[in-house]
Amino acid sequence: MFDMKILGIIPARYASTRFPAKPLIDIAGKTMIQRVYEQAKQCTLFSKIIVATDDDKIYDHVLQIGGDVMMTSTTHQNGTERCAEVIENLSDQFEIIINIQGDEPFVDPALFTMLIQAFKDPQIQIATLIKPIIDKAYIDNPNIIKVVKSVTNKALYFSRAAIPFQRNEAAKIQFYKHIGLYAYRKEVLLEIVKLGAGVYEQIEMLEQLRWLENNYPIHLIETDLEADSIDVPADLDRLLKKYF
Repeated sequence: MFDMKILGIIPARYASTRFPAKPLIDIAGKTMIQRVYEQAKQCTLFSKIIVATDDDKIYDHVLQIGGDVMMTSTTHQNGTERCAEVIENLSDQFEIIINIQGDEPFVDPALFTMLIQAFKDPQIQIATLIKPIIDKAYIDNPNIIKVVKSVTNKALYFSRAAIPFQRNEAAKIQFYKHIGLYAYRKEVLLEIVKLGAGVYEQIEMLEQLRWLENNYPIHLIETDLEADSIDVPADLDRLLKKYF
């Protein structure tokens, strides 16, 4: 049995630059946020799952589907800050927080289980997931985040670029895709949101680089499971063909 209290938070922002109102788009009869919520509910290790939004329409919709929801600030720069506001306003003593991406409507619940079980190791403070890249088209796609790891499965760096650069063409190489689900111990989550924007974060526009730059180790869990995200309208068309 897993005896820690686990909180799953689904940040859901209405004003997405690339895909406005994305959480409420229809995906074969259900909104995206409903599909994400239902996938998360399939993981029995969660003590509670809550949607964190800044929009009345999303708030009302989550209530209509029987979900838990909290209104949060419109000024947050990322999902981590939104998660921190939720945990600061809850009286329950949750120990592990899972930041569930609100744009991955077909996420496999087993990924949440992998993240949560990693925290049986008391040394792990932040954890996330990676997947070997098979499709070479992903390597040079800046929307697919790549990661390099240490021999102890700690993240060395995340990038939109193809890393590592293959100068030695004879060397064997495995590229890894980052699956953007994060898990944090509560105390660490409340610490990292107080950090100023990092140099590399501002260059790559990847918030996890802020944590690495400030010496917060990120544990990597390798999986073969996929978590398809919908970043732009074209992604929706592609995934509808894949899943329906």
